[in-house]
Amino acid sequence: MRPIKTDLARQTLLVHTGTLGMRERRTLILCDGQRDLAELVRLLGQDAPLLVQRLMHDGYLTATLSRPEARSAVERIVAPVTPAPTGPRRSLVAARVYLTGMLELQRDDGARCHRERLQSRLDDDAMLAALADALRFLEASVATTLAGRIRERLLEALPEDAAHRLQNVSDAALDIAAR
Repeated sequence: MRPIKTDLARQTLLVHTGTLGMRERRTLILCDGQRDLAELVRLLGQDAPLLVQRLMHDGYLTATLSRPEARSAVERIVAPVTPAPTGPRRSLVAARVYLTGMLELQRDDGARCHRERLQSRLDDDAMLAALADALRFLEASVATTLAGRIRERLLEALPEDAAHRLQNVSDAALDIAAR
């Protein structure tokens, strides 16, 4: 099976609408009729068959199969795939990388110090404290709307328990600063 974009997919890619996530858009770009399902799995990961199946169901992709038996063979391959967890992947490492990137954009000594602290080997609690300090630094350094987006993205990147702990660390620091 070699999936290929439909007119709906081409139009969606052209207008950059927010209806598809980054993985779906990447999948549509790679589905050019030249790559088979095995190649897509290699490029996109083990959940590629499920992603392709969903995009086919939604009308973004179609497959040209020469024989009806080939379609049933593809369905046997695609059907047993366990769906990957949806939603963002969360980890302390992802949060650290994201916040380090935001600090690199600041290009001043304070940002450099926070960036170096984040890049040092820290245990989870020390990492959360460093993330909270860096976030407070950025919130004081950038526009309010950007600071809100940075906080939101950071909380999305953190595992849920770490996000709650970061909120508690931030709240405690605000209470201390208010005194």
